[in-house]
Amino acid sequence: MLIELRIRNFAVVSDLTLEIGPGLTALTGETGAGKSIIVDALSLLLGERASSDVVRAGETEATVEAVFDLADLPEVESRLVEAGIPGEGRMLILRRVVAREGKNRAWVNGSPATAGLVGSLGRLLVDLHGQHDHQSLLRTSEQRAILDAFGDAEDLEAAVRHAHAQVVSLVEDLGTLDARRRELESRREFISFQLEEIESVDPRQGEDAALAEELEILEHAEDLLGGAAGLADSLYGGEDALSDRIAAALEALRSLQAFDPALETQVSALQDAYHSVTEVGRWLGDYQGRVDLDPGRLEEIRIRLDGMTRLKRKYGATLEDVLETRDGLRAELTELDGAGLDRSRLQRDLDAAGTHLADAASRLSERRSWAAERLESEMAELLPSLGLSGSTFRVSLDPLADVGSFGAEEVEFRVSLNQGFEPGPLARVASGGELARVMLALKTVLARLDAIPTLVFDEIDAGIGGIVANAVADRLSQVSREHQVLVVTHLAQVASRADGHLRVEKGPSEEGLADARLQKLHGADRVTEVARLLGGDPESEASRGHARELLEARR
Repeated sequence: MLIELRIRNFAVVSDLTLEIGPGLTALTGETGAGKSIIVDALSLLLGERASSDVVRAGETEATVEAVFDLADLPEVESRLVEAGIPGEGRMLILRRVVAREGKNRAWVNGSPATAGLVGSLGRLLVDLHGQHDHQSLLRTSEQRAILDAFGDAEDLEAAVRHAHAQVVSLVEDLGTLDARRRELESRREFISFQLEEIESVDPRQGEDAALAEELEILEHAEDLLGGAAGLADSLYGGEDALSDRIAAALEALRSLQAFDPALETQVSALQDAYHSVTEVGRWLGDYQGRVDLDPGRLEEIRIRLDGMTRLKRKYGATLEDVLETRDGLRAELTELDGAGLDRSRLQRDLDAAGTHLADAASRLSERRSWAAERLESEMAELLPSLGLSGSTFRVSLDPLADVGSFGAEEVEFRVSLNQGFEPGPLARVASGGELARVMLALKTVLARLDAIPTLVFDEIDAGIGGIVANAVADRLSQVSREHQVLVVTHLAQVASRADGHLRVEKGPSEEGLADARLQKLHGADRVTEVARLLGGDPESEASRGHARELLEARR
């Protein structure tokens, strides 16, 4: 709910604070006093583009600030959390500053913000009727939402949205698969060639390292055989072998040990040396039999390593890279061969999802058709009482070529304000006053469904009077039971029904400039203003008596 609106240095307003309570508040005043300027200032907080022309003469900037109570408005609180705006308890403060020169600025709860964010928050809190740019009911998306809310079809609409998202996802998956399949198909011959080239060598993990080691042995087989034979003889098998000399030394040391037991450790060490030398000599003797002088095997290894080297030059720096490339090529061919099966499965899923979407959209269309008839019927009863006799209200359900995320039809409210004329889009009605009354009728029907807490009606009483004026006042009063309503009016009937009454008047400021001021009316002051609105002499007892009657009737 709007608690307070502060306007400074805006057009003819130097400093004005508008305090608004719940229910219906009437804003009255002489023509040109500045009532519309207050509405224009409020529209800035709903996203209206700012012009430096609104800055009061002699000032550098104009400021508009509004304070709202967010009780029972979780959507607005969630929007603040998403935007990272710190809370102010239950309060929300929106502020815009229009500079005569330089950059315009905006704030939300004291934090710098964009005008777009201020406007998006403002439109969740205030619906202004009388200026086309900020009438949410002129947007077809809002009209569709209203019809669905009126027909209790939100769950059906959500089901359509979910089903449509599934169809879109499957179509994207199918497109991705087809694109991938075309890509692989165009590369099939090349992939097969590369795979055949790798598989013709058929390398195995770690094989190149093992072959390189074997190659080193074969290339030096003669050196290994000669060296091993010489060492075997020197250590163990030949004349004057090292093992024989160690054995003789060991025997001599044992003789000495008989005289000095301290030599036991050295005897043990020399005995270990004898066994080690003997073991190495025997091993080298056996090793000779394992060294193979095989030129054929040597050539075979060289050819195979050469094949692996060629693969590494083309497919990776290491054999592991080559094997990874081979596995990837095999996977691509497997993917290509199985793409047909995958596509068939996706197509079946898409067909099923399309059927589900069509069924959900059909149920939603049926509910919307039923709701449209009900809404048209209720509007037909209301519009004549608001001075729109001969008018026609229609809810158009235009079929779409394809079911969209919001259903199978475009929803649009259409109206004709003159008998015999074809109803047209709501945004094209003849005048602001007529449009406002159409909106008032809709608001009466939809009052319990509309989540926007504050409604502002500007010039709703243009060109009406008498019985119609009473009907308009009744409807405004009825809507104000569900919403906070601010109405700019010239009608005594409307002003007298209000819970609060504010009068705008214009006079000179200390600087000699025109200055709009605001007065909250009570008692005799309110009687005088209602009497003025009746068109008579506000000081005459007849006019004042009539005004008192209207005010007392409200009670």
